[in-house]
Amino acid sequence: MRRIDVAAGRSPADLVIKNGQILDVFNGEIIDGDIAIMDGSIAGIGEYSGETIIDAKGQYITPAFIDGHVHIESSMVVPYEFAQVLLLHGVTTVVTDPHEIANVSGVEGIQYMLDSSENLPFDIYTMLPSCVPATEFEHSGAILNIEDLKPFYLHPKVLGLAEVMNFPAVHNGEGSMIDKIFETQRAGKKIDGHAAGLSATDLNIYMAAGIRTDHESTTSEEAKERLRKGMYLMIREGTVAKDLRKLLPVVNERNSRRCLFVTDDKLLDDLLSEGSIDHNVKLAISEGLDPIIAYQMATINPAECFSIPDKGAIAPGYKADFLILHDLDTVAISHVYKDGKLVMENNRLVDYPEPSPAVKKEKLTNTVHFDKLTETDFNIYLMHPKANIIEIIPNSLVTRHIVEEVTVNEDGLFQPSIQKDQLKLAVIERHHMTRQIGLGIVKGLGLKSGAIATTVAHDSHNLILAGTNDSDLLFAAEKMKKMQGGLIVVENGRSLASLELPIAGLLSDQPYQQVNSNLSFINNALKDLGASGFFNPFLTLSFLALPVIPELKLTDIGLFHVPSFKHIDIEN
Repeated sequence: MRRIDVAAGRSPADLVIKNGQILDVFNGEIIDGDIAIMDGSIAGIGEYSGETIIDAKGQYITPAFIDGHVHIESSMVVPYEFAQVLLLHGVTTVVTDPHEIANVSGVEGIQYMLDSSENLPFDIYTMLPSCVPATEFEHSGAILNIEDLKPFYLHPKVLGLAEVMNFPAVHNGEGSMIDKIFETQRAGKKIDGHAAGLSATDLNIYMAAGIRTDHESTTSEEAKERLRKGMYLMIREGTVAKDLRKLLPVVNERNSRRCLFVTDDKLLDDLLSEGSIDHNVKLAISEGLDPIIAYQMATINPAECFSIPDKGAIAPGYKADFLILHDLDTVAISHVYKDGKLVMENNRLVDYPEPSPAVKKEKLTNTVHFDKLTETDFNIYLMHPKANIIEIIPNSLVTRHIVEEVTVNEDGLFQPSIQKDQLKLAVIERHHMTRQIGLGIVKGLGLKSGAIATTVAHDSHNLILAGTNDSDLLFAAEKMKKMQGGLIVVENGRSLASLELPIAGLLSDQPYQQVNSNLSFINNALKDLGASGFFNPFLTLSFLALPVIPELKLTDIGLFHVPSFKHIDIEN
């Protein structure tokens, strides 16, 4: 009733913003008027009085940004820290999939992320992980069935089922996957897709199953086919997967309202230096997209995609989550408001709350377990010098399956070659002490010495390592066990730089500034090893274990050929 009284002009608003140029995302135009705010929501646009008056001085006012698909774990900081970083960039709402922590710690991981997202000036909506494990071709830390997920549908911030990446299970009508899809629909929730490499016919199957989004388009042809089938097209620009420039030509005035921006996976240092959805908007405008369309794709489109009725617009009845900008084209944000309260001014957070009482995470620590190793555990025996090799495509999640001649010593053992850029790759199961170690060869990482290792290895998050010699691989593995997860760069039996991630081997318990500092040391150490500066070696490494993205990957069971969905030998 109080908001109605304000809208009718019978009572003064809590806050009124005057003299702003307001972006009307519905008509796609700039309008004038006072914005009256009451109890954290917009009561009206017109002429209003209020207890507090803010003069926008002719600046632009737009809805705050929404990231339609992100894995918070990829930032390597907890939600409390993650929210601070995104507020600096005008993002007040995200739709997240805690798939990573769920693969390590199951329902406890999901609950931890939900609990850690409370009491923040930031909205974190959750899509429940659909594929834990992602496939049957690797060992993860947990298995989640519909009975594990169903209770979470009662949570007000749970919107549905996250990216369904096991297409064969949908295609074949496998019981567990169909149960998850049916229960999600019964609950009136949304279902996200993961249509990497799927044909037009395959998309028919996804749509028939009620799956309505995809963030895995990498070509304009794929993007147009998804729109043609009635899907929402998520245009991704993250740390590794940079698809925006390739997909943007598909967007036009007729189909743009079915398109939205996402980051999916973006490292903390890139979030701080480059930005989040604000970067996607800025990049799209610089590539020639109409600025108003770009802002729609970052605001009202994701809100409508996920049926969040009070987000994404400057309009009566909508939450007062908005930005004040000096300039639309350059996304020059001066102020960020969340629920009608100022939370960021001139690149500084305002009145950010103290952390809530510690959220229980005992079951999420001490998660790195494997038996003592020796250098012989990394031996790759080959009878012939031709091998199946994973070739990295810079700034892409997709890899190439190539066959090359490799160096083999007199004992029949593969020898890494710096000259050929053929390095040894290993994935060590770290959840259940199975002693499973998958071995392979990777090309394109560019290391000239040493080794790197991380427990961030999508999606099962086993320990993944790459290096130029077995001695440094062994040293990195043993150090990682002592750290209980994280990232490490080693050379000649010593650690050059590292970042501890004690929460599930995925998240730091330190402030984002400290994590960013450690990442800076790691990046410098990578340069010492000769790594390329054109892509992020660690995030690239972490996706080499993901057996649902073409073309060739490595799991703890062995080399995995995605098009045929089966393991293959290293030897060709």
